[in-house]
Amino acid sequence: MTDEPERLTKLTMELRRGLLIMAVLEALAQPHYGYSLRRFLQERGLEVDEGTLYPLLRRLESQDLLSSEWQLQEGRKRRVYRLSDTGDSARVAMTEEWQNLNQALKNIKEATQ
Repeated sequence: MTDEPERLTKLTMELRRGLLIMAVLEALAQPHYGYSLRRFLQERGLEVDEGTLYPLLRRLESQDLLSSEWQLQEGRKRRVYRLSDTGDSARVAMTEEWQNLNQALKNIKEATQ
């Protein structure tokens, strides 16, 4: 019995974790509450379950990348998240690094074909 599918799943999850942080920072260029953020990401092809998203939001906030405040929206109190200045700087830097890495991977792929 081979553990190849399990290994691939772990590698894919590792890649996805880093990209999820980038996607959340990018999406929070405009304020969102948790559910609206989850829906926003889902509508753009990125499925994220609540058990992943909410701990991530709390962690990013504890790292001073996000700020949040309670607001009354649609008749309910909701915690609204937004990028901090540090988070915006991280978003820009991570996007630039992603583009550089993506180009390097493209160059490597072209050289090996």
